[in-house]
Amino acid sequence: MLNLTVSFIASLVINLFIVRYGSGRRSIAADSDLQGVQKFHTRPVPRIGGLAIMAACWLAVAALWPRDGYLAGQLTTLLLASLIAFASGLAEDITKKVRPFVRLIATAAAALLGCTLAGAIIPRVDVALIDGWMAHWPVLAVVLSVVCVAGMVNAVNIIDGFNGLASVTAILMFMSLGYVAFKVGDPFVLGGALIMIGAILGFFLWNYPNGMVFLGDGGAYLLGFVLAELGILLVARNPQVSAWYPALLFIYPIFETVFSIYRKKYLRGISPGVPDGVHLHMLIYKRVIRWAIGKRNARVLLRRNAMTSPYLWALALIAVMPATIFWAQKYVLVGFLLGFILVYCLLYRAIVRFRTPKWLVLHRTH
Repeated sequence: MLNLTVSFIASLVINLFIVRYGSGRRSIAADSDLQGVQKFHTRPVPRIGGLAIMAACWLAVAALWPRDGYLAGQLTTLLLASLIAFASGLAEDITKKVRPFVRLIATAAAALLGCTLAGAIIPRVDVALIDGWMAHWPVLAVVLSVVCVAGMVNAVNIIDGFNGLASVTAILMFMSLGYVAFKVGDPFVLGGALIMIGAILGFFLWNYPNGMVFLGDGGAYLLGFVLAELGILLVARNPQVSAWYPALLFIYPIFETVFSIYRKKYLRGISPGVPDGVHLHMLIYKRVIRWAIGKRNARVLLRRNAMTSPYLWALALIAVMPATIFWAQKYVLVGFLLGFILVYCLLYRAIVRFRTPKWLVLHRTH
């Protein structure tokens, strides 16, 4: 628990300095775009909370070296592998000029580095035919690992739309990874999960509900990368863990991304890289949280923003809870994965058609 404590305190303090000195329209760290289709804040906010999380992780690993040098060394390789993806996101947070394709290449390079340094290569998918191919052509396992890690990195970035949404979703997933790692006796995955939980919690207290600091692309990329790497390593290092466990655990951001690509490319005929305002979390904000609609008061909008995230935390738990309970049972995991996809599609369809169940709707109050 010392790892968690150190990363929590470090993140809390570093984010304090970011909030104190990173705000204002002239700050290179602040998000001053208040009119974008995916913007729901009313004042410039520093978007380098990910920098505090990364620094907190390094400090926690440094504190671990005197007690367990081997584990600290393993966690160091993981953080080193994450640097390329994190740096590309942080550069975008500061300059707003890094193209999506460049960031995608950076995340793929980080994933490849994870394969090399940390051994984060998907060993199996628990589908006999595909597992046979991967055994015959090992390069397929590397390619699949790179695709999955890069996809997860961008998926977490996509759901980072409201205060606390991505951070709490990631905490729930890291808690599950830590629990399963504890059950199978994997100190590497457990240690990495605890460090990340502490660092994210330190950020969360400044981010939710008042949105005083944002994760930014750098923070979202870091969370997505470490989640994907620990998920792969847990399966690779522990044969008793089903390959479908991380698939179900991460299904919310993954399916949000897949569905968004389908919606944009095939339904709307636009590039998947073009931002739009019809992600599920945005629809919940616009059509389910009907609290003070039409008002532009900053305090009112901030409260409405904060009310959106719990809906998505609950949605994520529909996948996280069964994944955590049935982590070794392939067919149960597949069943819950299909069930989550069905729930997501039915909920999205209902909201789009203005048929949201009344018990979900938070009406306008005065």
